[in-house]
Amino acid sequence: MTQTIAQKTTLYEQDLNLWVENAIAQLKVGDFHNLDVENLIEELEGLAGKDRRELRSRLVTLLEHLLKRCYVRSEYDYAGWEITIDRTRFEIIGILRQSPSLKNYFSSDELFQESFDLALRIVRKNQGYQNTDFPDTWQFSRDIDAMLNGSILVWR
Repeated sequence: MTQTIAQKTTLYEQDLNLWVENAIAQLKVGDFHNLDVENLIEELEGLAGKDRRELRSRLVTLLEHLLKRCYVRSEYDYAGWEITIDRTRFEIIGILRQSPSLKNYFSSDELFQESFDLALRIVRKNQGYQNTDFPDTWQFSRDIDAMLNGSILVWR
């Protein structure tokens, strides 16, 4: 039995990078008539969602490492956690600097709670932290500036 593989028919389906380069060139010269508007819209919508997903992922990482640094007693690991905290803060600041409108998304209660719940689930599942008493709720400020400049913590 032979299977026929469907041929990709459009440049968008064949080579995304080349399609993007062509779309950019068409926009630069004002060739809107030949522009693949449907796929351009799809890509732009995906791009906006990508930034939100990236911000959420970074917030989970930040909260996970803040929880470990604040509640797990392991001086051996402190430096690594603190480096991850600083790097993640820097990356979040970069995302928000590039897209300031995402500050509202970052500050939303829904995003914060989802991110905290996931970070808490991750640290609680870690076998090395079974005896650690992590709090069920975030014990520090949720203020964006406090979260990103480090003023929320008093190392325990």
